[in-house]
Amino acid sequence: MQKNITLAMGNGGEENNELIRDIFYKAFKNEILEQSEDAAVIENGKFVLSTDSFTVSPLFFNGADIGKLAICGTCNDLAMMGAKPKYMTVGVIIEEGFATRDLQKIVKSMQKELANNGAIVVSGDTKVMPKGTIDKIIINTTGVGEILQGGISSNNITTNDFILVSRDIGCHGATIFTAREGMEMNSSLESDCSSLFPVIKALIDNGVKITAMRDATRGGLSAVLNEWAKQSQICIEVEEDSIPVSSEVFGICEMLGFEATSLANEGTFCLAVSEEQSQKALEILKEFHENAAVIAKVTDRYKEKVVLNSSYGSSRFLESPTGELLPRIC
Repeated sequence: MQKNITLAMGNGGEENNELIRDIFYKAFKNEILEQSEDAAVIENGKFVLSTDSFTVSPLFFNGADIGKLAICGTCNDLAMMGAKPKYMTVGVIIEEGFATRDLQKIVKSMQKELANNGAIVVSGDTKVMPKGTIDKIIINTTGVGEILQGGISSNNITTNDFILVSRDIGCHGATIFTAREGMEMNSSLESDCSSLFPVIKALIDNGVKITAMRDATRGGLSAVLNEWAKQSQICIEVEEDSIPVSSEVFGICEMLGFEATSLANEGTFCLAVSEEQSQKALEILKEFHENAAVIAKVTDRYKEKVVLNSSYGSSRFLESPTGELLPRIC
């Protein structure tokens, strides 16, 4: 590992995984943490617990703001384990001189998104830092959820599973980039930031047996699939043409040399279900977003690899992102 922390270590890709594995996992090693899930299953499988911190820049962007992002981020992590978000704590670190009007807007967004999840804030903390010591505002949210369907784990994916994505990818990362760079876009591009519990509840209520779920945040789709391949020691074969990408995101990627599969999302998730239930799951996902799709199947072609198959008959490995992709996207 490098001697000093770099921005790349926060991008959700290989450097981020190395930082977590070699420092934090090594120090805090225990059976729950080693599961490497979006949220920790606790109390004999009754509840899940997750925490996240948010430093996005700019604070306000098309489709959301840091407040909505903070609630969605943690509630979605709980939902990915088949749980209903119930209780949250909120920690806010504010820079001296920050406009109270902006703070009120952020808190109002948080309040609205809490209602969408049926969750409440039960504790919190506020700190004010001298001007120039932080950039405007940092928010931490911790959540507790009640498990509605147990046994969901990224360690249990098998060759009987298909992989689905809940909507088109990359909208959040593309939106943050264009906002940060001041790019004027004559389009409807906006962040996908949204609460995922309603769609997860629909899957569970309709009897879909879920193998694994993961929201494709930092590092995007490629990070999730590579994490799954390693955790379950499987090969995931992705059909490139089946990955839904909007024309706006595709255009930005073409112009700037990005890979849509590496761009961050904040309201898009990957779902692993058995082949027998894949069509049923897809129909439910399409009720929430028309661009949901089956994108991959699990095979034993390689071990711990993700393969991207093109329509031309060629294939290549889809690697986990590396380098400083786009810092401060969440």
